[in-house]
Amino acid sequence: MHLRTATHADIPALIELVTSAYRGEASRQGWTTEADLLDGQRIDETMLRADIDRPQSLILVAERDRGLLACAHIAIEDGDGYFGMFSVAPGAQGDGIGKTVLSACERLARDTLGCTRLRMTVIDCREELIAYYERRGYRRTGIKKPFPYGDPRYGLPKRGDLRFEILEKQLDGDSA
Repeated sequence: MHLRTATHADIPALIELVTSAYRGEASRQGWTTEADLLDGQRIDETMLRADIDRPQSLILVAERDRGLLACAHIAIEDGDGYFGMFSVAPGAQGDGIGKTVLSACERLARDTLGCTRLRMTVIDCREELIAYYERRGYRRTGIKKPFPYGDPRYGLPKRGDLRFEILEKQLDGDSA
């Protein structure tokens, strides 16, 4: 497996990867699916292009034999590191790829972006996913943010009780 920073040429494959990990029937092969919570898109070309072009922002991709296996976005937001768009191809989940990509993102956030803390938002009813991050040193902050109902860029909710919770992890020399 090879890790590298995404370019504009990766955008179509990134859209396919992220969608397959979270939305629709294909996502049900893996455990990260949001198919019971949301329909619609998870990411689009405009959002990806902005993340790739933005200063202090990068999308890390993991690939094998020229196929994308995983990706994640890290950036500086509100003075801290932000981690998001973490996706592993459903057929590759459970193989340790996610753990490798998450660790690489933590190191990049600390060593390249100068972050001392990494934050993320997770839909708060995703207990299994939150537990995954807790096992990797993230903690629940108790801070909740509303889900952007009415903005189809983030998907079409199937429930009226969705909201985000912020998780965070201190990045020191030993944790990433």
